[in-house]
Amino acid sequence: MDLTICPCRQTAAAQLSYAECCQPFIEGRAKAPTAEALMRSRYSAFAVGAIDYLVETVAPEARGDMDRASLDAWSRESKWHGLDIVDTVDGKAGDLTGIVEFVAHFSRAGARESHHERSTFRASPENGQWYFVDGGKPKGKTIVKGKQPERNDPCPCGSGKKYKKCCGMAA
Repeated sequence: MDLTICPCRQTAAAQLSYAECCQPFIEGRAKAPTAEALMRSRYSAFAVGAIDYLVETVAPEARGDMDRASLDAWSRESKWHGLDIVDTVDGKAGDLTGIVEFVAHFSRAGARESHHERSTFRASPENGQWYFVDGGKPKGKTIVKGKQPERNDPCPCGSGKKYKKCCGMAA
């Protein structure tokens, strides 16, 4: 694997080498300073087969259901094409939690695929070490078409109640 450019593709403006970008985190010579940096280094760990790093950077309470053999197989059987960061919420140095939404691009068995996830991270208050907590499929954006009912309007569901006493209670 050519590592002149880090597998995580840090930014379009600054294509850092693996040695300058994720390798120090993966080899334990430095700690990822942000949730996004940890996410990028975890992607790179898949690309270079650093399964120990993937396990070590999962929050201890979330390691119970990890399948190391599956992680290793996914890492080895895939060709990794890059990572796109879609969104980050908090997760900076000094924060205790963060969210990173990303799309990981790879090929398996010759078929190009992508994995879109919104992941939660937390930092240890003692030493600032970031951990992956969990992840899942991002929720779709709510699409609002047309005028929305006001609080005292009849509920559009047809219940006969005011919107505020029916469907508007959840909002």
